Amino acid sequence: MKNKLLNKEARVAVIGLGYVGLPLAVAFIQKGFQTIGYDTSAKKVQSLVNGVSDIADISNETLQLCLDSDAFKLSANPEVLQKADAIIICVPTPLTEAMEPDMRFIKHAMQDIVAYAKDEVFISLESTTYPGTTRELICAPMLKKGHTLGRDFFACYSPERVDPGNKKFHTLNTPKVVGGVDEMSRELGEILYGQVIDTIVPVNSTEVAEMSKLLENTFRSINIAFINEMALLAEKMDIDIWETIEAASSKPFGFMKFTPGPGIGGHCIPLDPMYLSWKAKSKNFYSRFIELAHETNHSMPEKMVDHTAEALNLHQKAINGSKILLVGMAYKEDSNDLRESPGLHIYEQLCARGANVAFCDPEAPIFRDANGDIQKSIPIDYTAFSTYDLVVIITPHTAFNLEQIGMASRLILDTKNALKDRFQEKKWAYGKVHMTKAMVERS
Repeated sequence: MKNKLLNKEARVAVIGLGYVGLPLAVAFIQKGFQTIGYDTSAKKVQSLVNGVSDIADISNETLQLCLDSDAFKLSANPEVLQKADAIIICVPTPLTEAMEPDMRFIKHAMQDIVAYAKDEVFISLESTTYPGTTRELICAPMLKKGHTLGRDFFACYSPERVDPGNKKFHTLNTPKVVGGVDEMSRELGEILYGQVIDTIVPVNSTEVAEMSKLLENTFRSINIAFINEMALLAEKMDIDIWETIEAASSKPFGFMKFTPGPGIGGHCIPLDPMYLSWKAKSKNFYSRFIELAHETNHSMPEKMVDHTAEALNLHQKAINGSKILLVGMAYKEDSNDLRESPGLHIYEQLCARGANVAFCDPEAPIFRDANGDIQKSIPIDYTAFSTYDLVVIITPHTAFNLEQIGMASRLILDTKNALKDRFQEKKWAYGKVHMTKAMVERS
Protein backbone atom coordinates (compact mmCIF):
# COMPACT_ATOMS: atom_id res chain seq x y z
CA MET A 1 0.00 0.00 0.00
CA LYS A 2 2.81 2.41 0.85
CA ASN A 3 4.50 1.76 -2.48
CA LYS A 4 1.25 2.23 -4.38
CA LEU A 5 0.66 5.58 -2.71
CA LEU A 6 4.25 6.79 -3.10
CA ASN A 7 4.36 5.79 -6.76
CA LYS A 8 0.86 7.13 -7.45
CA GLU A 9 -0.21 3.69 -8.55
CA ALA A 10 -3.08 3.62 -6.06
CA ARG A 11 -6.55 4.31 -7.39
CA VAL A 12 -8.35 6.81 -5.16
CA ALA A 13 -12.13 6.85 -4.76
CA VAL A 14 -14.02 9.83 -3.37
CA ILE A 15 -17.52 9.18 -2.02
CA GLY A 16 -19.66 12.31 -2.23
CA LEU A 17 -19.02 14.90 -4.94
CA GLY A 18 -20.12 18.09 -3.25
CA TYR A 19 -18.24 21.13 -1.92
CA VAL A 20 -15.60 18.90 -0.32
CA GLY A 21 -15.47 15.80 -2.49
CA LEU A 22 -15.32 17.28 -5.99
CA PRO A 23 -12.41 19.69 -5.33
CA LEU A 24 -10.55 16.86 -3.56
CA ALA A 25 -11.09 14.46 -6.46
CA VAL A 26 -9.86 17.11 -8.89
CA ALA A 27 -6.77 17.67 -6.73
CA PHE A 28 -5.87 13.96 -6.88
CA ILE A 29 -6.37 13.89 -10.64
CA GLN A 30 -4.19 16.95 -11.11
CA LYS A 31 -1.44 15.28 -9.08
CA GLY A 32 -1.46 12.18 -11.27
CA PHE A 33 -3.77 9.74 -9.50
CA GLN A 34 -6.41 7.64 -11.21
CA THR A 35 -9.53 8.79 -9.39
CA ILE A 36 -13.05 7.46 -8.98
CA GLY A 37 -15.88 9.84 -8.15
CA TYR A 38 -18.85 8.04 -6.61
CA ASP A 39 -22.10 9.75 -5.66
CA THR A 40 -25.49 8.21 -4.97
CA SER A 41 -27.14 10.97 -7.03
CA ALA A 42 -27.30 9.74 -10.62
CA LYS A 43 -28.40 13.24 -11.66
CA LYS A 44 -25.26 14.83 -10.18
CA VAL A 45 -23.02 12.19 -11.73
CA GLN A 46 -24.57 12.67 -15.16
CA SER A 47 -24.17 16.42 -14.90
CA LEU A 48 -20.47 15.99 -14.10
CA VAL A 49 -20.05 13.49 -16.94
CA ASN A 50 -21.52 16.18 -19.22
CA GLY A 51 -18.84 18.59 -17.99
CA VAL A 52 -21.14 20.74 -15.86
CA SER A 53 -19.90 21.56 -12.36
CA ASP A 54 -22.29 22.76 -9.67
CA ILE A 55 -19.41 23.70 -7.37
CA ALA A 56 -18.25 27.30 -7.75
CA ASP A 57 -14.63 26.45 -6.89
CA ILE A 58 -14.43 23.97 -9.79
CA SER A 59 -15.04 25.54 -13.18
CA ASN A 60 -16.50 23.63 -16.11
CA GLU A 61 -13.15 24.06 -17.87
CA THR A 62 -11.25 22.46 -14.98
CA LEU A 63 -13.74 19.62 -14.82
CA GLN A 64 -13.50 19.02 -18.57
CA LEU A 65 -9.70 18.81 -18.39
CA CYS A 66 -10.06 16.09 -15.77
CA LEU A 67 -12.55 14.21 -17.90
CA ASP A 68 -10.36 14.51 -20.99
CA SER A 69 -7.37 13.06 -19.12
CA ASP A 70 -9.19 9.71 -18.70
CA ALA A 71 -8.05 9.75 -15.06
CA PHE A 72 -11.53 10.50 -13.74
CA LYS A 73 -14.19 7.79 -13.61
CA LEU A 74 -17.62 8.93 -12.43
CA SER A 75 -20.36 6.61 -11.29
CA ALA A 76 -23.53 6.30 -9.21
CA ASN A 77 -22.92 2.54 -8.92
CA PRO A 78 -21.12 1.47 -5.71
CA GLU A 79 -19.51 -1.45 -7.56
CA VAL A 80 -16.83 1.00 -8.77
CA LEU A 81 -15.39 0.87 -5.24
CA GLN A 82 -14.04 -2.60 -6.03
CA LYS A 83 -11.23 -0.94 -7.97
CA ALA A 84 -10.19 1.52 -5.24
CA ASP A 85 -7.07 1.19 -3.12
CA ALA A 86 -7.94 4.27 -1.06
CA ILE A 87 -11.46 5.50 -0.32
CA ILE A 88 -12.20 8.96 1.05
CA ILE A 89 -15.65 9.63 2.50
CA CYS A 90 -16.95 13.19 1.95
CA VAL A 91 -20.67 12.90 2.67
CA PRO A 92 -23.03 15.29 4.51
CA THR A 93 -23.41 15.07 8.27
CA PRO A 94 -26.52 17.15 9.07
CA LEU A 95 -28.41 17.43 12.33
CA THR A 96 -31.79 15.91 13.04
CA GLU A 97 -34.73 18.08 14.09
CA ALA A 98 -33.78 17.18 17.67
CA MET A 99 -30.32 18.74 17.02
CA GLU A 100 -28.60 15.37 17.19
CA PRO A 101 -26.01 14.01 14.70
CA ASP A 102 -27.50 12.40 11.59
CA MET A 103 -25.05 9.65 10.63
CA ARG A 104 -27.10 7.95 7.91
CA PHE A 105 -24.91 9.15 5.03
CA ILE A 106 -21.73 7.84 6.65
CA LYS A 107 -23.49 4.57 7.44
CA HIS A 108 -24.69 4.23 3.83
CA ALA A 109 -21.17 4.90 2.58
CA MET A 110 -19.78 2.22 4.86
CA GLN A 111 -22.41 -0.27 3.71
CA ASP A 112 -21.13 0.23 0.17
CA ILE A 113 -17.50 -0.04 1.27
CA VAL A 114 -18.10 -3.23 3.26
CA ALA A 115 -19.99 -4.73 0.33
CA TYR A 116 -17.59 -3.83 -2.47
CA ALA A 117 -14.15 -2.75 -1.24
CA LYS A 118 -11.14 -4.95 -1.99
CA ASP A 119 -9.42 -6.92 0.75
CA GLU A 120 -6.67 -4.36 1.34
CA VAL A 121 -8.03 -0.83 1.44
CA PHE A 122 -7.27 2.51 3.06
CA ILE A 123 -10.34 4.43 4.29
CA SER A 124 -10.35 8.09 5.30
CA LEU A 125 -13.34 9.94 6.70
CA GLU A 126 -13.48 13.72 6.08
CA SER A 127 -17.07 14.49 7.05
CA THR A 128 -17.40 16.62 10.17
CA THR A 129 -18.54 14.52 13.09
CA TYR A 130 -18.17 13.81 16.80
CA PRO A 131 -15.06 12.28 18.41
CA GLY A 132 -15.20 8.51 18.20
CA THR A 133 -17.01 8.27 14.87
CA THR A 134 -14.10 6.75 12.93
CA ARG A 135 -13.75 3.87 15.37
CA GLU A 136 -17.52 3.39 15.76
CA LEU A 137 -18.74 3.77 12.18
CA ILE A 138 -15.67 3.05 10.03
CA CYS A 139 -13.66 0.45 11.90
CA ALA A 140 -16.48 -1.47 13.57
CA PRO A 141 -18.27 -2.51 10.34
CA MET A 142 -14.97 -3.63 8.79
CA LEU A 143 -14.03 -5.64 11.87
CA LYS A 144 -17.50 -7.16 11.99
CA LYS A 145 -17.08 -8.26 8.38
CA GLY A 146 -13.95 -10.14 9.43
CA HIS A 147 -11.30 -7.69 8.22
CA THR A 148 -8.17 -7.14 10.30
CA LEU A 149 -7.02 -3.62 11.10
CA GLY A 150 -3.47 -3.04 9.92
CA ARG A 151 -3.62 -5.85 7.39
CA ASP A 152 -6.92 -5.87 5.48
CA PHE A 153 -7.83 -2.25 6.07
CA PHE A 154 -6.45 1.00 7.43
CA ALA A 155 -8.52 3.93 8.73
CA CYS A 156 -7.93 7.66 9.21
CA TYR A 157 -9.85 10.76 10.04
CA SER A 158 -8.82 13.93 8.21
CA PRO A 159 -11.30 16.80 8.63
CA GLU A 160 -12.23 18.85 5.60
CA ARG A 161 -11.39 22.52 5.81
CA VAL A 162 -13.09 23.79 2.68
CA ASP A 163 -13.94 27.49 2.62
CA PRO A 164 -16.12 27.96 -0.51
CA GLY A 165 -15.17 31.01 -2.53
CA ASN A 166 -11.90 31.64 -0.68
CA LYS A 167 -9.42 32.90 -3.29
CA LYS A 168 -6.36 32.53 -1.05
CA PHE A 169 -6.82 29.16 0.62
CA HIS A 170 -8.00 26.08 -1.24
CA THR A 171 -7.62 22.30 -1.16
CA LEU A 172 -3.92 22.25 -2.00
CA ASN A 173 -2.57 24.92 0.34
CA THR A 174 -4.78 24.48 3.40
CA PRO A 175 -2.89 22.44 6.05
CA LYS A 176 -4.39 18.95 6.45
CA VAL A 177 -4.83 17.32 9.85
CA VAL A 178 -4.48 13.51 9.71
CA GLY A 179 -5.16 11.10 12.55
CA GLY A 180 -5.10 7.30 12.28
CA VAL A 181 -6.71 4.59 14.37
CA ASP A 182 -3.24 3.03 14.54
CA GLU A 183 0.27 4.14 13.63
CA MET A 184 0.31 2.47 10.21
CA SER A 185 -3.02 4.05 9.27
CA ARG A 186 -1.72 7.48 10.19
CA GLU A 187 1.47 6.92 8.20
CA LEU A 188 -0.51 5.89 5.13
CA GLY A 189 -2.77 8.91 5.58
CA GLU A 190 0.25 11.21 5.71
CA ILE A 191 1.61 9.65 2.53
CA LEU A 192 -1.67 9.79 0.63
CA TYR A 193 -2.58 13.37 1.48
CA GLY A 194 1.05 14.45 1.31
CA GLN A 195 1.01 13.63 -2.40
CA VAL A 196 -1.52 16.37 -3.10
CA ILE A 197 -1.54 18.82 -0.18
CA ASP A 198 1.31 21.14 0.76
CA THR A 199 1.26 20.77 4.55
CA ILE A 200 0.27 17.71 6.59
CA VAL A 201 -0.39 17.98 10.33
CA PRO A 202 -0.25 14.46 11.84
CA VAL A 203 -1.93 13.82 15.20
CA ASN A 204 -1.85 10.78 17.46
CA SER A 205 -5.44 9.60 17.15
CA THR A 206 -8.61 9.93 15.11
CA GLU A 207 -10.30 11.42 18.19
CA VAL A 208 -7.83 14.33 18.26
CA ALA A 209 -8.41 14.94 14.55
CA GLU A 210 -12.19 14.78 15.00
CA MET A 211 -12.07 17.12 17.99
CA SER A 212 -9.81 19.58 16.18
CA LYS A 213 -12.46 20.31 13.54
CA LEU A 214 -15.15 20.85 16.14
CA LEU A 215 -12.83 23.06 18.17
CA GLU A 216 -12.06 25.25 15.13
CA ASN A 217 -15.68 25.97 14.30
CA THR A 218 -16.97 26.12 17.87
CA PHE A 219 -14.35 28.80 18.50
CA ARG A 220 -15.71 30.76 15.56
CA SER A 221 -19.33 30.24 16.57
CA ILE A 222 -18.74 31.48 20.11
CA ASN A 223 -16.80 34.55 18.98
CA ILE A 224 -19.37 35.43 16.32
CA ALA A 225 -22.09 35.15 18.96
CA PHE A 226 -20.09 37.40 21.27
CA ILE A 227 -19.64 40.14 18.68
CA ASN A 228 -23.32 39.87 17.70
CA GLU A 229 -24.25 40.38 21.34
CA MET A 230 -21.85 43.33 21.60
CA ALA A 231 -23.48 44.83 18.51
CA LEU A 232 -26.89 44.60 20.15
CA LEU A 233 -25.49 46.13 23.34
CA ALA A 234 -23.78 48.94 21.42
CA GLU A 235 -27.09 49.67 19.70
CA LYS A 236 -28.79 50.13 23.09
CA MET A 237 -25.98 52.46 24.16
CA ASP A 238 -26.04 54.42 20.88
CA ILE A 239 -22.43 53.45 20.14
CA ASP A 240 -21.11 52.68 16.66
CA ILE A 241 -20.05 49.01 16.91
CA TRP A 242 -18.14 49.12 13.63
CA GLU A 243 -15.94 52.01 14.68
CA THR A 244 -15.48 50.25 18.01
CA ILE A 245 -14.30 47.07 16.31
CA GLU A 246 -11.82 48.98 14.15
CA ALA A 247 -10.45 50.74 17.22
CA ALA A 248 -10.01 47.45 19.08
CA SER A 249 -8.41 45.89 15.99
CA SER A 250 -5.58 48.39 16.18
CA LYS A 251 -4.15 46.42 19.09
CA PRO A 252 -1.40 44.23 17.57
CA PHE A 253 -1.84 41.42 20.09
CA GLY A 254 -4.53 39.79 22.21
CA PHE A 255 -7.47 40.73 19.97
CA MET A 256 -8.95 38.86 17.01
CA LYS A 257 -11.40 40.67 14.78
CA PHE A 258 -14.90 39.26 14.34
CA THR A 259 -17.79 41.21 12.81
CA PRO A 260 -21.54 41.07 13.46
CA GLY A 261 -24.08 40.14 10.85
CA PRO A 262 -27.57 38.81 10.17
CA GLY A 263 -26.72 35.29 11.36
CA ILE A 264 -24.47 32.36 10.51
CA GLY A 265 -24.68 29.96 7.59
CA GLY A 266 -22.95 27.18 5.72
CA HIS A 267 -22.59 23.58 6.74
CA CYS A 268 -19.95 24.01 9.45
CA ILE A 269 -20.44 26.83 11.95
CA PRO A 270 -24.20 26.37 12.54
CA LEU A 271 -23.86 22.58 12.95
CA ASP A 272 -20.42 21.59 14.22
CA PRO A 273 -20.74 23.02 17.74
CA MET A 274 -23.92 21.03 18.24
CA TYR A 275 -22.04 17.82 17.44
CA LEU A 276 -19.63 18.66 20.24
CA SER A 277 -22.44 19.63 22.59
CA TRP A 278 -24.26 16.35 21.87
CA LYS A 279 -21.14 14.30 22.52
CA ALA A 280 -20.44 16.26 25.70
CA LYS A 281 -23.87 15.37 27.06
CA SER A 282 -23.09 11.68 26.61
CA LYS A 283 -20.26 12.29 29.09
CA ASN A 284 -22.59 14.14 31.47
CA PHE A 285 -20.95 17.47 30.54
CA TYR A 286 -23.02 20.45 29.51
CA SER A 287 -21.36 23.27 27.59
CA ARG A 288 -23.15 26.52 28.34
CA PHE A 289 -20.87 28.44 26.00
CA ILE A 290 -21.93 26.32 23.01
CA GLU A 291 -25.63 26.49 23.84
CA LEU A 292 -25.58 30.26 24.43
CA ALA A 293 -23.64 30.88 21.21
CA HIS A 294 -26.10 28.74 19.26
CA GLU A 295 -29.04 30.60 20.76
CA THR A 296 -27.52 34.02 20.03
CA ASN A 297 -26.46 33.29 16.47
CA HIS A 298 -29.75 31.69 15.53
CA SER A 299 -31.71 34.63 16.92
CA MET A 300 -29.99 37.13 14.60
CA PRO A 301 -32.29 36.67 11.55
CA GLU A 302 -35.26 37.47 13.78
CA LYS A 303 -33.41 40.53 15.10
CA MET A 304 -32.88 41.68 11.52
CA VAL A 305 -36.59 41.26 10.78
CA ASP A 306 -37.35 43.38 13.86
CA HIS A 307 -34.92 46.02 12.53
CA THR A 308 -36.74 45.85 9.22
CA ALA A 309 -40.02 46.63 10.94
CA GLU A 310 -38.40 49.49 12.89
CA ALA A 311 -36.87 50.95 9.74
CA LEU A 312 -40.24 50.98 8.00
CA ASN A 313 -42.00 52.36 11.06
CA LEU A 314 -39.61 55.32 11.14
CA HIS A 315 -41.03 56.23 7.74
CA GLN A 316 -44.68 55.59 8.58
CA LYS A 317 -44.87 52.20 6.90
CA ALA A 318 -45.98 48.83 8.20
CA ILE A 319 -44.07 45.67 7.37
CA ASN A 320 -47.36 44.08 6.29
CA GLY A 321 -47.83 44.97 2.62
CA SER A 322 -44.44 46.63 2.15
CA LYS A 323 -42.26 45.73 -0.82
CA ILE A 324 -38.89 44.50 0.46
CA LEU A 325 -35.85 43.47 -1.57
CA LEU A 326 -33.18 41.20 -0.07
CA VAL A 327 -29.74 41.73 -1.61
CA GLY A 328 -27.64 38.56 -1.52
CA MET A 329 -29.10 35.26 -0.28
CA ALA A 330 -26.00 33.04 -0.12
CA TYR A 331 -24.52 32.81 3.34
CA LYS A 332 -21.18 34.39 2.36
CA GLU A 333 -19.83 36.81 -0.20
CA ASP A 334 -19.11 35.55 -3.74
CA SER A 335 -20.49 32.09 -2.99
CA ASN A 336 -23.56 30.26 -4.27
CA ASP A 337 -23.91 28.31 -1.04
CA LEU A 338 -27.38 28.66 0.49
CA ARG A 339 -26.95 26.04 3.21
CA GLU A 340 -28.28 27.37 6.53
CA SER A 341 -28.16 30.89 5.08
CA PRO A 342 -29.66 33.53 7.38
CA GLY A 343 -31.13 35.14 4.27
CA LEU A 344 -33.51 32.21 3.89
CA HIS A 345 -34.73 32.63 7.47
CA ILE A 346 -35.15 36.37 7.00
CA TYR A 347 -37.11 35.75 3.81
CA GLU A 348 -39.52 33.32 5.49
CA GLN A 349 -40.07 35.55 8.53
CA LEU A 350 -40.74 38.63 6.41
CA CYS A 351 -43.24 36.68 4.31
CA ALA A 352 -44.90 35.43 7.48
CA ARG A 353 -45.36 39.04 8.57
CA GLY A 354 -47.12 39.91 5.35
CA ALA A 355 -44.34 41.59 3.39
CA ASN A 356 -44.01 41.25 -0.37
CA VAL A 357 -40.47 39.95 -0.58
CA ALA A 358 -38.16 39.62 -3.58
CA PHE A 359 -34.44 38.93 -3.71
CA CYS A 360 -31.47 39.69 -5.93
CA ASP A 361 -28.49 37.33 -6.00
CA PRO A 362 -26.49 36.63 -9.17
CA GLU A 363 -24.46 33.94 -7.36
CA ALA A 364 -27.42 32.00 -5.94
CA PRO A 365 -30.29 32.93 -8.27
CA ILE A 366 -32.78 30.27 -7.20
CA PHE A 367 -33.97 28.55 -4.03
CA ARG A 368 -36.93 26.56 -2.78
CA ASP A 369 -38.93 28.23 -0.02
CA ALA A 370 -40.53 26.59 3.03
CA ASN A 371 -43.64 25.74 1.00
CA GLY A 372 -41.57 23.99 -1.64
CA ASP A 373 -42.08 26.73 -4.22
CA ILE A 374 -39.21 27.87 -6.44
CA GLN A 375 -38.14 31.48 -5.89
CA LYS A 376 -36.02 33.23 -8.52
CA SER A 377 -33.76 36.24 -8.26
CA ILE A 378 -34.67 39.48 -9.96
CA PRO A 379 -31.97 40.72 -12.36
CA ILE A 380 -29.49 43.36 -11.27
CA ASP A 381 -31.32 46.49 -12.38
CA TYR A 382 -30.56 49.30 -9.97
CA THR A 383 -33.33 51.49 -11.29
CA ALA A 384 -35.77 48.85 -10.10
CA PHE A 385 -34.40 49.07 -6.56
CA SER A 386 -36.19 52.41 -6.16
CA THR A 387 -39.55 50.64 -6.43
CA TYR A 388 -39.06 48.87 -3.09
CA ASP A 389 -40.00 50.35 0.26
CA LEU A 390 -36.88 48.83 1.80
CA VAL A 391 -33.70 47.20 0.53
CA VAL A 392 -31.95 44.84 2.97
CA ILE A 393 -28.28 44.11 2.25
CA ILE A 394 -27.54 40.61 3.53
CA THR A 395 -24.60 39.40 1.44
CA PRO A 396 -22.74 42.10 -0.55
CA HIS A 397 -21.23 40.09 -3.40
CA THR A 398 -18.57 41.88 -5.44
CA ALA A 399 -20.95 41.62 -8.39
CA PHE A 400 -23.08 44.31 -6.75
CA ASN A 401 -22.29 47.98 -7.27
CA LEU A 402 -22.87 49.28 -3.75
CA GLU A 403 -22.67 52.89 -4.89
CA GLN A 404 -25.54 52.34 -7.29
CA ILE A 405 -27.56 50.38 -4.73
CA GLY A 406 -27.17 53.25 -2.30
CA MET A 407 -28.10 55.90 -4.84
CA ALA A 408 -31.11 54.02 -6.19
CA SER A 409 -32.69 52.72 -2.98
CA ARG A 410 -35.19 54.75 -1.00
CA LEU A 411 -34.47 53.04 2.33
CA ILE A 412 -31.71 50.58 3.23
CA LEU A 413 -31.01 48.24 6.10
CA ASP A 414 -27.36 47.25 5.75
CA THR A 415 -26.70 44.20 7.95
CA LYS A 416 -23.00 43.93 6.96
CA ASN A 417 -21.90 47.60 7.07
CA ALA A 418 -21.25 47.29 3.35
CA LEU A 419 -22.07 50.94 2.66
CA LYS A 420 -19.91 52.22 5.54
CA ASP A 421 -19.50 56.00 5.30
CA ARG A 422 -19.57 56.33 1.56
CA PHE A 423 -22.69 58.50 1.43
CA GLN A 424 -21.96 61.04 4.16
CA GLU A 425 -20.46 63.53 1.71
CA LYS A 426 -23.46 63.11 -0.60
CA LYS A 427 -25.79 64.60 2.06
CA TRP A 428 -27.49 61.37 2.88
CA ALA A 429 -29.49 61.28 6.11
CA TYR A 430 -28.99 58.26 8.30
CA GLY A 431 -31.86 56.75 10.17
CA LYS A 432 -31.46 55.37 13.70
CA VAL A 433 -28.18 53.46 13.99
CA HIS A 434 -28.90 49.78 14.35
CA MET A 435 -26.33 47.03 13.89
CA THR A 436 -24.66 48.72 10.99
CA LYS A 437 -25.58 52.41 11.14
CA ALA A 438 -27.32 51.48 7.96
CA MET A 439 -30.87 52.64 7.43
CA VAL A 440 -30.33 55.47 5.01
CA GLU A 441 -32.72 57.56 2.97
CA ARG A 442 -32.03 60.21 0.40
CA SER A 443 -32.40 63.57 2.09
